[in-house]
Amino acid sequence: MSAALPDDILVFERGWLSANNILLFDGGAATLVDTGYVSHAEQTIALVRAGLDGRTLTDIVNTHSHSDHIGGNAAVQRSFGCRITIPEGMHAAVQQWDEAALLLTVADQRGERFTADYLAHAGETLAMGGREWQSLAAPGHDMDALMFWNAETGILISGDALWRDGFGILFVEIFGTDDGLGAARSTLDAIARLPIRTVIPGHGAPFVEVEEALATAYSRLKAFEDDGARIARNAIRACTTFALLDLRRMLLDEMPGWLERTPLFAEANRRFLNETPERLADWLVDSLEKAGVAKREGDWLVAA
Repeated sequence: MSAALPDDILVFERGWLSANNILLFDGGAATLVDTGYVSHAEQTIALVRAGLDGRTLTDIVNTHSHSDHIGGNAAVQRSFGCRITIPEGMHAAVQQWDEAALLLTVADQRGERFTADYLAHAGETLAMGGREWQSLAAPGHDMDALMFWNAETGILISGDALWRDGFGILFVEIFGTDDGLGAARSTLDAIARLPIRTVIPGHGAPFVEVEEALATAYSRLKAFEDDGARIARNAIRACTTFALLDLRRMLLDEMPGWLERTPLFAEANRRFLNETPERLADWLVDSLEKAGVAKREGDWLVAA
């Protein structure tokens, strides 16, 4: 069921390479939540400019630090002269431009350096689009992520903490640096306690089927808790799909080496799968073909 949003909220639903962009209007001013991937920056700017329709973009607010959410920050700020607000937990990584902490070098992704003007803190309220939004901690996919909740409209901007069909990759579980499973469960529990009418997710269309989405998310979480290999395979498959959306094609013969030298994939394999790079690449290509997101064309794996 499609979600009806107030006239002063405009959502650009993007593909899986770029997170959704959300414009929240307050008279002649506007705030943008998340800016997509760096290679889509010019497209993001064009979408935002059209959506503004003569209004002024004063602020960017990020839900979390991943490349598909912050990738357009620098370009959008250059174009519109707006301020940037980020969750406090990602401040050090952004300030130092720590590409490992931002999962750029770790997952073989790209980003453009930017500087944050303000920090958002869990438990505080943030004015966006003429409304007060409560900043809620949303650890799991990103341990420093925030969601934004407006009680008046019943709208939750969930980032990657809840989608219609699940939630984002649990990276800390792959590296063994924190309890991503427990954090994700606490975030889902916090969402379940809210009287939500509409969710605007980081990916996919806004939706009203909150109970169904939570049931799907809890089911996926239970499967991950029961079998860590599912976490690893999900991360490898999703991040390879992401890379294909950016690169459009990859040489099949080079995939074992790419999987072996990319830290995220190498650690996922070491901790959970224990496959040779060649066997892992064979599984991955077959899995992507079966899912319909890629296909073999001669020596290449091509985004479908």
